[in-house]
Amino acid sequence: MKRNRTVDRASPLFPDGSRRHRLHRGLVSERQEHIFTWVAVVVVLLYATGWVGALAEQRRIRLAAPFGEPVGINPAMPSQKITQRLLTPDHRSTAYLTDAMLTFLHPLRGQSGQVRFVTRLPGEPVAPDAPGELSAVIEGAPGPDFVAPARHGIYRFAVEMNRARKAIDDISIISLVPLAEKRGGRIGSYNLGSWPYEQGGTPQSPRYAAPAGFIEVTQENRNFQVSPHFRLGDFLTKDQPNVWPKYLLLDPLLIDKLELTLQELKNQGVDIQHVTVMSGFRTPRYNERGGNTAGRASTSRHMYGDAADIFIDNDRNGTMDDINGDGRVDTADAQMIARAAEAVERRHPSLIGGIGVYPACCGHGPFTHVDVRGYRARW
Repeated sequence: MKRNRTVDRASPLFPDGSRRHRLHRGLVSERQEHIFTWVAVVVVLLYATGWVGALAEQRRIRLAAPFGEPVGINPAMPSQKITQRLLTPDHRSTAYLTDAMLTFLHPLRGQSGQVRFVTRLPGEPVAPDAPGELSAVIEGAPGPDFVAPARHGIYRFAVEMNRARKAIDDISIISLVPLAEKRGGRIGSYNLGSWPYEQGGTPQSPRYAAPAGFIEVTQENRNFQVSPHFRLGDFLTKDQPNVWPKYLLLDPLLIDKLELTLQELKNQGVDIQHVTVMSGFRTPRYNERGGNTAGRASTSRHMYGDAADIFIDNDRNGTMDDINGDGRVDTADAQMIARAAEAVERRHPSLIGGIGVYPACCGHGPFTHVDVRGYRARW
């Protein structure tokens, strides 16, 4: 016989003991459990924020590297590369070290903004206009000063203020070999010869004085990019092929003018993928007796590192391309480069110099001479 059961519909579905969490069973109060829960939420949020911040910082570092390359040491110059300490983000750029504070570096990049080097004798100031509160971190330099290192070579550097540091990736310091190291016309085994007025006398202009120092070019650093279109080795004298190191004069003003000339040609629709430097720096020895010496002046600007004979050679066949599109390769193409250099001089009088057009002759095609001698010359 079934017993009648009365169900209290107002009673809970589960007894109170089964509803409550075991933490309530005399261990902690309900208020304490709420506090514990909120503390756990805050800890999780802090962890997530830190994780997202770390990912954002890694992305910033990757984007800051040129052409998508990782920030780190340049393996192409093992003897002169800057230390990992300088390039790693342990000293991060902060709001106190901004690009606006680095405007004193702009003149080093030239009017084109494309010059990637500055030449100084050991101990010479690199950036005399640097604000006093800023210092430089240069590999091999004993102190945080903006001066060229005592040992010749190519150096990258960073700018520092307090503990804020910013690596300068688009300019390098080239510390020169002083003229005093030349003996009997040579530095080591490399034969340079002698410059006019080197042994005395007064030149017609300071620009014709003997050079103060030379860039040492090695087999390891000859591919150093002095600008987007040119390498250090492009301007070497074409002699003594098996003698290393070699020594070079190269004026940053020349590189600036060449890059602006190429930009002018690009603005006119000329495709430029490769530029050949037919003749860059010439040692006095080579200028006097090397190769075809016809028409060479005894004070050629090539001997002072501020002149270059160039042509556009995208197909790299060793001669000028048809850059004006008339179906021929002739002096008209060289004249197009000359007109572009003329336009550069009109906009930038500080780059005034010589411009000359040469026809094909004696085993070479047409080419254009460009220099920054400081006064106008045409031929």
